[in-house]
Amino acid sequence: MKSSRLVSILLLLQTRGRMTAAQLAGELEVSVRTVYRDVEALAAAGIPLYGDAGHAGGYRLLDGYRTRLTGLTADEAEALFLAGAPGPAGQLGLGSVLAAAQLKVRAALPAELRAHADRISGRFHLDAPGWYADAGEAPYLPAVADAVWNSRVLHVLYRRWREPTDVERRLEPYGLVLKAGRWYVVAGPGPRTFRVDQILELTASDEEFVCPGDFDLAAYWTAYQRDFHDRLHRTEAVVRLAPGTVLTGAAGEAVRAHGRTDEDGWIRAAVPIESVDHAHAEFLRLGTAIEVLAPDALRSRIARTVAELAERYGNSRAPGDD
Repeated sequence: MKSSRLVSILLLLQTRGRMTAAQLAGELEVSVRTVYRDVEALAAAGIPLYGDAGHAGGYRLLDGYRTRLTGLTADEAEALFLAGAPGPAGQLGLGSVLAAAQLKVRAALPAELRAHADRISGRFHLDAPGWYADAGEAPYLPAVADAVWNSRVLHVLYRRWREPTDVERRLEPYGLVLKAGRWYVVAGPGPRTFRVDQILELTASDEEFVCPGDFDLAAYWTAYQRDFHDRLHRTEAVVRLAPGTVLTGAAGEAVRAHGRTDEDGWIRAAVPIESVDHAHAEFLRLGTAIEVLAPDALRSRIARTVAELAERYGNSRAPGDD
């Protein structure tokens, strides 16, 4: 809608300063001609907006001009309060800051949007960690966050899974990521990824670093996860699944993409596995709803486990039976 687009132009200029018509058109996914018309409409409405010609030109607001958040829609107000996760903010030492910011935004909202924001805060709660996952204590998280924000070098003693386990590292922290309740710091040189809760000692320095101009934290994390899963699933197993049986993750994707139905209705597919040990535990949980056809090592391992269970339970009596 045009009214929503006009508010978007106003807020973009308010937060970013000078912008060209082409930049505004790219942000709003409209034509430059549409931007010209919208700017004229804003000027006609009395908004102190000016345009400068030339190579360094563009549109800007009069210095000191600010607008209230009356352009928010109900959905936008709800999304804003849903995105304000108190748990992660508190871990970063920003719990009170988030609360103050939400209070100010709430006070600026019209009454009807304030009701929407209150409703979303009261009905949705974000709890990132899984039921059986230890979120892990990260006592150095605020210090890492401060170094990320101020581009300061960190010297840490870090515990990794392979020998030698405890190593000293110099980190240039580019950004923080919260994944399934755990905090990770992406740091140069490299960049590389480190779990914040595995930092045993930390010393903040006054040395500054410059984050590479082309570094994109979201893009890096997407590529990192893809590479992690590729390295994790280095082999595969051929399985048959009873009708209605669902595998999750990469295995489930493989079944959906390449599985074929046998004459008896079972689904046959080759699925990626991390290792024989890991697949053995995962597939046993499905009981008789899965049959492993390959590799032989995994099939034999499961067969031995099933035989041992049958022997253990087949001739035994429950405690107290006479």
